[in-house]
Amino acid sequence: MRLRHIEIFQAIRQTGSVSGAAQLLHVSQPAVSKVLQHAEQQLGFALFLRVRGKLQPTPEALELEREVDKVTESLQGVRRLAQSLRREPGHSVRIGAIPALALSLLPPAINEWTQRYPEITCELSSAHSRELMQNLLMREVDVALTLQLPDHPGLKAQALACGMLVALAPKGFWADDTHGKPLPLIELAGTPLIGLSSADPLAARLDSYLEAVNPPPKVRIAVQTYSLARAMVESGAGLAVIDPFTALGASPATTAIRPLAPALPITLYAVTRADEPPPHTLGNLLQVFSRRAQAQLDRLIP
Repeated sequence: MRLRHIEIFQAIRQTGSVSGAAQLLHVSQPAVSKVLQHAEQQLGFALFLRVRGKLQPTPEALELEREVDKVTESLQGVRRLAQSLRREPGHSVRIGAIPALALSLLPPAINEWTQRYPEITCELSSAHSRELMQNLLMREVDVALTLQLPDHPGLKAQALACGMLVALAPKGFWADDTHGKPLPLIELAGTPLIGLSSADPLAARLDSYLEAVNPPPKVRIAVQTYSLARAMVESGAGLAVIDPFTALGASPATTAIRPLAPALPITLYAVTRADEPPPHTLGNLLQVFSRRAQAQLDRLIP
């Protein structure tokens, strides 16, 4: 199948008719019919049958759908990349951040930075670390804020701030006089723990850290984001070991925070592409991120 065949095939699948496909693609109905006929001639089988006035894909077409979807997704990636390459350099900055940072660090830092540079526009997005790295490589973002060091040769990382994972628990879980004090590892033994999904970059480090705990914490609930872990703690479901940025956003009326002892360190990274200079104002933005991030982390020092 040629690309034009695939485009017509997808449009008919989406609309259920030749006329609908023509409207979607802004071409004439005869043009759609002609391309469809040519595709079926080349393939040697029909792609659609008319059922109750609608064009329904044949069994052969259904077999093709998965591979056709892959091609369509690749084409969309090419279009996004071409659009990114057309973007005027330095006119705007696209910033991606993991959810833990997008809800805590990003808003006040961006507000400060845009007031300093009112002529610059910025586009903000949130995704998990793996997706952010892909977005950088596809030039869909200019910088990514993450707690994971990238392992791709096309990316480089700059450390902005250092801190440690913390334990967040419902109010009353610990004695009042222990709030903010280091939590010995042994005190996690047998506790109800909100676990992290195995896909989380910090999950393996946390699992290794907890190997010394006997009996091990009781993980009955696993989550994919720290914000969800925080919400589960606030509901009273148990204790969570999460990043300090998310933990500091929890309500002090319903939760308590304690740093772990021994500490389980984390680093906030700004990741950019290694093969090109960053936007000229990005250095100032990273200074704002670094200062604000470290100020938040310093609040946890006992």
